[in-house]
Amino acid sequence: MAVPKRRTSKTRKNKRRTHIKLSAPGMTECPNCGEMKLSHRVCPECGSYKGEEVTVAN
Repeated sequence: MAVPKRRTSKTRKNKRRTHIKLSAPGMTECPNCGEMKLSHRVCPECGSYKGEEVTVAN
């Protein structure tokens, strides 16, 4: 059975984990109202998408 001979130090562990992180979502400015919104989605503030008003069907 493989067992480590020495304990992995905090520095070595953190170096290995440098690429494991959260990335920021792709935010764009709404051309209609100027608020920040997620790309390819309806603006939550003004309800427009690609310059057109979008109504949500419930």
